[in-house]
Amino acid sequence: MTSFSSRRVARVAAAALVAVGVTACSGAGGGGSTADGQSINVLMVNNPQMQDIQKLTADNFTKQTGIKVNYTVLPENDVRDKISQDFSSQAGQYDVATISNYETPIYAKNNWLAPLDDFIAKDSGFDQNDILEPIRQSLTAEDGKVYAEPFYGESSFLMYRKDVFDAKNLTMPEKPTWQQVADLAAQVDGAEPGMKGICLRGQPGWGQVMAPLTTVVNTFGGTWFTKDWQAQVNSPEFKEATKFYVDLVRAHGEAGAPQAGFAECLNNMTQGKVAMWYDATVAAGLLEANDSPVKGKLAFAQAPVVKTDASQWLYTWAFGVQKASKKQDNAWKFISWASGKDYEKLVGTSLGWSKVPDGKRSSTYQNPDYLAAGSSFAKQAEAAIKGAKPTDPGVQPRPASGIQFVGIPEFTDLGTQVSQQISSAIAGSTSVDDALNAGQALAEKVAEKYRAK
Repeated sequence: MTSFSSRRVARVAAAALVAVGVTACSGAGGGGSTADGQSINVLMVNNPQMQDIQKLTADNFTKQTGIKVNYTVLPENDVRDKISQDFSSQAGQYDVATISNYETPIYAKNNWLAPLDDFIAKDSGFDQNDILEPIRQSLTAEDGKVYAEPFYGESSFLMYRKDVFDAKNLTMPEKPTWQQVADLAAQVDGAEPGMKGICLRGQPGWGQVMAPLTTVVNTFGGTWFTKDWQAQVNSPEFKEATKFYVDLVRAHGEAGAPQAGFAECLNNMTQGKVAMWYDATVAAGLLEANDSPVKGKLAFAQAPVVKTDASQWLYTWAFGVQKASKKQDNAWKFISWASGKDYEKLVGTSLGWSKVPDGKRSSTYQNPDYLAAGSSFAKQAEAAIKGAKPTDPGVQPRPASGIQFVGIPEFTDLGTQVSQQISSAIAGSTSVDDALNAGQALAEKVAEKYRAK
């Protein structure tokens, strides 16, 4: 979750790409609207896949359609806040924004998004049925209408340095347990100068540390809430999973773990500072890119488990249209281009097939050019996405869908506050018990609201 994710190796360490305009000047409001209305304002996360689309827009989409795209680009936590503010007020400042399968059903229910079904029906070249079923369903609201289209999709899996494992005569199971991963992390810690055993997110944020940690909680037998809305944040299972995660990253994890998110772990893996990394499947294309120092040195395994058969998450960064937008036709043209097969071909031929924003279309995994570039990871990533279970991610029934999140509006704040406690535990400034007791009190307030309904 990428959120939870990013895409360009060489620049992933950049702290923030703020208000980058490729086809026009852009700033707080996107700006640059033309008198004839042939422009749209797009607000999006600063992941490198989005950096790629900025580079390709003017010479391709704008040249083909005459529509200028004014991009405003912000770090993940910041962009979520700004999108929420603009869409909730229906200010119409932005026509299109990157939203995930977490926000889409909630925004749709709040009447903040324009349904896309009519546009889809008229756009024969888009091929909605080609979108992978779990991704397609995750962007469909309770009313059965589609409210966003994926730019890329992802699940989670384990990435590791096969060359390091081979040198130490170690074998990674295809479907490892978390205890096996912890044991292997101890054995490869220090395998090369400055190399740690594993990278796990520790950065505060409901889409940062809480994303991988919640998958660990699920497979350890824990849950945020029972089906009847009893908070379970300090339950034995939740506590066992969190202690395992915190202990593992403290003992064998990356330097600066309390502030390490996707970008930092990608950097660590790219630079040979860690031997393993559990995170988003989209990272594989970055690690196997032509300019990656670790290209050809990696192998991939399914997400580690304990009590469940699978534990991987499901996530997509998708494009949604604000209902207040007066440029919905042009907004759809942009989405159709950005989410379409031809855009994948454009990226593949101009930037390299490993950089294709994958994880969203069945046809991607049948493309021989893509499969050649992603031979080491493509099938594992496809299997992870198709095998994700958003409505049944653990050992007990859930009151709301979601694997690495709970699909309720309150989770943004709840997950973020609990994540701050977890990061403090990773830093050693509080105990896991104290962190989860504080989290339980927060979760109980949320649970009370739903029990009262």
